[in-house]
Amino acid sequence: MRVLFTGGGTGGHMFPLIAVARELKRVAEEERILDVQFFYMGPLTVGDEDLKKEDILYYPILAGKMRRYFSIMNFIDIFKTGIGIIQSAWHLFILVPDIIFSKGGYGSFPVLLIARIYRIPVVIHESDSVPGRVNTWAGKFARRIAIAFQSAAKYFPADRTALLGNPVRTRILGGRADASKEALSILSGDPVIFVTGGSQGAEKINQTITGILPDLLKKYEVIHQVGKANLEAVKFETTTLLEHSEKLKYHLFGFLDETKLREAYAASDLVIARGGASAIFEVAALAKPSIIIPLKNSAQDHQRENAYEYGRAGACVVIEEANLSPHLLYSEVERIFGDAELRKKMNEAARNFARMDASELIAREILKLGLH
Repeated sequence: MRVLFTGGGTGGHMFPLIAVARELKRVAEEERILDVQFFYMGPLTVGDEDLKKEDILYYPILAGKMRRYFSIMNFIDIFKTGIGIIQSAWHLFILVPDIIFSKGGYGSFPVLLIARIYRIPVVIHESDSVPGRVNTWAGKFARRIAIAFQSAAKYFPADRTALLGNPVRTRILGGRADASKEALSILSGDPVIFVTGGSQGAEKINQTITGILPDLLKKYEVIHQVGKANLEAVKFETTTLLEHSEKLKYHLFGFLDETKLREAYAASDLVIARGGASAIFEVAALAKPSIIIPLKNSAQDHQRENAYEYGRAGACVVIEEANLSPHLLYSEVERIFGDAELRKKMNEAARNFARMDASELIAREILKLGLH
């Protein structure tokens, strides 16, 4: 059986694909389904090492973004998409996958278009509360549609759509707080705040955190994932900003691999993150109180919608980027740590929001359709 994965190429697309691939291997072994092969086709921007580790063979193709605003790149990307369609037609003709699992995004369009022409069964997963254009289109012919947020259901046919949550990598779960703190040299005994802008970082969040860092470090320890591209700039700024004793309580990272990410989550008492589906469902799976700061100009404003749906469940505080200031963020941190009952309610709401079986349910459906 041949399973082909495709998606936009960002961490938000790639990490759920990895989670599903791992679960497919486990379920296939459990069901004694032999010779299951995995392939990925798309414009890869992050995750090539993860694909190699999971024995997923990568077929690169070109794909262009479909911007809603005028840009000269729109004309260039039309040709990139055209080339990607030709590449997909050739690769799919040679590979003949039994089923395709797509996370959507512009990078999946060439593959899905050819899959429709070749009549290859497609399963799609929509991570966000407002679907992107490719998944909205693909929902018209996909055999099965999995959604992470209930509000996305209205965009897809009810008879082929199921609310399953977002696949989360199990390897970032289950860390022990004491061992994780020791591994990260968190020694003060103060509450721990984990700040992350995702795999690529978030410059606005980084700037806001550094604006209140000396005040935060008087009461808390801070783990800060800033993104590889931002690491040197933040390191330079904080080196001059912090005193020696404060530096011991500030743990700066460009990118966290799965082991370090598990430790950061396990050690933390509060998470500050973007409104991407992967971040929200990771925080929910770990039942952590959180402050969610959605990206201001995300496609279809999906991060804002994600954040508010999670917030309505009582699991987080939402601060819109337009309102974000060092003073406001510090005030919300203080309010959460000053209210034990609020933290307890956020813990419970996050736990209830999480769907821990998303990867398994998707994997079983992929195997079921791919074998028939």
